[in-house]
Amino acid sequence: MSTAADGGPGWQRLHPRTVLVTALVTAGVAAGAAVPVTVALSGRLGYAAAVGWALGGAAVLIGCAAVGDHVRWRRTRYRVGTERVDLHTGLLLVKRRSLARERIRSVDLTAHPLLRILGLVSVRIGTGEHTGGDSTLTLDPVARAEGERLRRDLLDRAASGTSGTPRDGELATLDPRWIRYAPVSFAAPLLGGAAAGGVMQVSDWVGAQAEVIHWIADRFRDTPPVWTIAALIVAALVAGVIGALGLWVEMWWNYRLEREPGGTLRVRRGLFTSRSLSVEERRLHGVDLVEPLGVRLAGAARVDAIATGLTKDEERSADHNTLLPAVPRPLAESIAAEVLREPASPTGALLTGHPRAARDRRLRRALSVALVPVLVQVVLGALLTPVLLWTALACAVVSVPVAVFLALDAYRSLGHTLSGGYLVTRSGTVRRSTAALQRAGVIGWTVKQSWFQRRAGLIDVTATTAGGGGAYTARDTDASEGLAFAADAVPGLLEPFLERG
Repeated sequence: MSTAADGGPGWQRLHPRTVLVTALVTAGVAAGAAVPVTVALSGRLGYAAAVGWALGGAAVLIGCAAVGDHVRWRRTRYRVGTERVDLHTGLLLVKRRSLARERIRSVDLTAHPLLRILGLVSVRIGTGEHTGGDSTLTLDPVARAEGERLRRDLLDRAASGTSGTPRDGELATLDPRWIRYAPVSFAAPLLGGAAAGGVMQVSDWVGAQAEVIHWIADRFRDTPPVWTIAALIVAALVAGVIGALGLWVEMWWNYRLEREPGGTLRVRRGLFTSRSLSVEERRLHGVDLVEPLGVRLAGAARVDAIATGLTKDEERSADHNTLLPAVPRPLAESIAAEVLREPASPTGALLTGHPRAARDRRLRRALSVALVPVLVQVVLGALLTPVLLWTALACAVVSVPVAVFLALDAYRSLGHTLSGGYLVTRSGTVRRSTAALQRAGVIGWTVKQSWFQRRAGLIDVTATTAGGGGAYTARDTDASEGLAFAADAVPGLLEPFLERG
């Protein structure tokens, strides 16, 4: 447990091991920085002198960080009262912050490997209001038992007098076979490119970049340029796949989704860094079935929560509101239904298609994006060198079919409907999203129609809500049908602004 502070009854301090954590983390950073510094100084001062300077600098850095964190620990106190949670910290600039307990919407626990070894966690208490840092309090760190007590105490307001239901308890646990969807995510090519860039950057730090380039050139000296490029791309993709598999294991190992008594959905996951994220059902307004292109082609999808009480940082985070990683689509539908306490997930409802004018708009935009670089190369080729004409032809052969495929897929993905107490919208191709939003959670409508949409008889209808991304749009619907959809979804909200023929 955290030790009591001397500031009065109920006040507590963070765990004193925070100083040790800061010293060890700083030592790791210093060790990583010492290698290139030693290599850079050894050429001027000699190896022994360079090592001495690096060790001395590391010792100073670690000492300053430990002293600074000790001062922070001495000057930080927190108190959990019956009505408020208070946090006082600071030496020269004292900060006194307080959150009303009735406004608290999330208590999340996080522990990186070092904190886990020492039995500590970082506790983030949030109200979900978009008011900057004033909407959250972070206790970093406290003992794990103290963190669990705080989570239960602050989120258990509705638990008293609430009996469990057959749907309480475990909803989903990790299936190691889900890892097969990691290589088809966007993380694989991104990590592959990052790996290639990292190799070149590290070789530049140690002054061996030229040797690395010459070594690669020697390996492909007798290989045609096309096959050389292909081999390097394959090597980067292999590195990206390995990295994506490792990232998936780190993020989702020990995954468990459960519903606790009182109506709180809790996600626990993480191999080295453990995470515990909680979402109160009373602030859950729906689910979003997300299908990135590669994952969708593999027949999988992930489930995100549409919930109020997320801060801006949490909304931008790719995985903070994720309830279920990429799993087979039928399983994702089943878990979504369990989360919503529905017999079937509204995301699986039959959707109303959109007019062909929406398809034409997507084809025109996709072909414009694909052909503009081709036309630029054609003009430059006619003025400068015929080589650019051949590159323009190659770009057209590759980009035009891809653009047409993505445009047609984007059109097929469009749809909207009403399913029970939910309105459902679907759009996207590279990242297809099927959002099921509670009709009671809609607080307003935004209707947009550009000049081109007006000529085509199309309209964008956006449901505004306090949860999730804040807005969910039925794009390029038939104008009359889109307005009727919005009017039927929330009767009376849009009626004063409609003229029915």
